[in-house]
Amino acid sequence: MTEQQLAAVYDAFHAARATTTLVAQLYSRAMGDAYPHELETSSSCDWPLLATMVDRLRLRPGARLADLGCGTGGVGLWLARALSVHLVGIDISPTAISLATRRIPAFVPPGQATFRTATMEATGLPDAHADGIVCVDALGFVPDPMGALREMRRVLRPGGRAVLTSGSLRSRSAAPPWPERAAAAGLELEWEEERPHEPAMWSRLYRLWAEHEADLRLHLGDDQAGSMLTEARTRSRTVGDRRSVTVTLRRPGGEGATSDATV
Repeated sequence: MTEQQLAAVYDAFHAARATTTLVAQLYSRAMGDAYPHELETSSSCDWPLLATMVDRLRLRPGARLADLGCGTGGVGLWLARALSVHLVGIDISPTAISLATRRIPAFVPPGQATFRTATMEATGLPDAHADGIVCVDALGFVPDPMGALREMRRVLRPGGRAVLTSGSLRSRSAAPPWPERAAAAGLELEWEEERPHEPAMWSRLYRLWAEHEADLRLHLGDDQAGSMLTEARTRSRTVGDRRSVTVTLRRPGGEGATSDATV
């Protein structure tokens, strides 16, 4: 699939979901009181994940945060407000970027956040631009995940951290272990923390999608609803074998780095 075709797929996805609150309602029911309503995310982002990102990023006020695969921007905007940092969100979908941009005034003052259309493998950001990066449920959907990890290293300042979510099957993971992937991208693995509650959330969500098929088709149309139902049928078979983790990667150097210089 070309970049333009992939963008069109996500444009349709975001455009359909922007017309209804039904999808957010089903995510809320699947997550219960762990669902961060203000964010209106279509991802596994919950209050525990937000807390982990705040803890692992360790950003100071005024720092620069990049949200890669930002979608409609809820995660990055919440972090920008909570941490008093400057945000740039990147997504391949122009529709997602337009929706995210409209949400800025609800979270932060003018000038504190921007959103732009680009890919995770080629963000267009300057070298060493970001003090921190977040990437929620997006890395597994890019054509070149290792290319995206190398781009994270380029964009991070030395000592900066990237916090991302990742999922795989315990019995037959196709990707190398995270220490190997981090090293291949020139990054250090600081933490790999399992999210044991997440597979059960996906199971509940897929069940809700199936139960509300008629409503999904009414509100989203047959194409988008059909895609969701296919995902639910396919992934519900293996969700019990799923391993979900939050990974924190650090670009070597920066504060605390060993130096050969004599003080």
